[in-house]
Amino acid sequence: MQYEILARPAASVAKLSLSANETITCEVGAMIAMTTGIAVETTSGKKGGSGGFMKGLKRMFAGENYFLNHFTAQAPDQTLIIGPTMLGDIVHHDLRGGSLVVQGSSWLASETGVSVDATWQGFGKAIFSGEGLFWVKCSGQGSVFLSSFGAIYEVDVEDEYIVDTGHIVAFEDTLQFRIVKAGRSLIGSFLGGEGLVCKFNGQGKLYCQSHNPPNFGKLVGPKLKPR
Repeated sequence: MQYEILARPAASVAKLSLSANETITCEVGAMIAMTTGIAVETTSGKKGGSGGFMKGLKRMFAGENYFLNHFTAQAPDQTLIIGPTMLGDIVHHDLRGGSLVVQGSSWLASETGVSVDATWQGFGKAIFSGEGLFWVKCSGQGSVFLSSFGAIYEVDVEDEYIVDTGHIVAFEDTLQFRIVKAGRSLIGSFLGGEGLVCKFNGQGKLYCQSHNPPNFGKLVGPKLKPR
């Protein structure tokens, strides 16, 4: 599979070129356009497989859809264009063993060698980070496409790195994070507008987004007319 990411970073879409019998698994609703030689199969687990009931439920808790769409090229030189629901960026991650932990709604697509499940992050991290109780967990080998709200930038963490809550897109499972106050005092942290932040430890790749969806919603929400 070949890929090209277009219109970065504000309105990105991914253009995928598939050879015959190649398959890419996408979140429901990600397809924008495709050539006529591509077949689509919808399941709760792997393409052509069964036993995806529990994985589908866990993905729902992580903010994803219960179902997955599998796009398979039935002929050579087929093209599929996919994009996220929200305006933002797309980045490609080459997963070669291990796992990639993804915030809810940021997983866009992956190759069939990648298992898409969910992982528990704990009550404390969920409450204070502003994220859900579950995160998407991608394991195996193959391409993974991530989406964001705003631009994505990546950081190769060597020891420690601090990210404001709500700006995490994904991180390798060699990294761990805990919730800490941004400043020396809790009151000062909140008065300064930063509040609590995520402090990562370890070595691995971290993906962050330039904008925070909850904060954007709080700003825009009051300006919208009631239905």
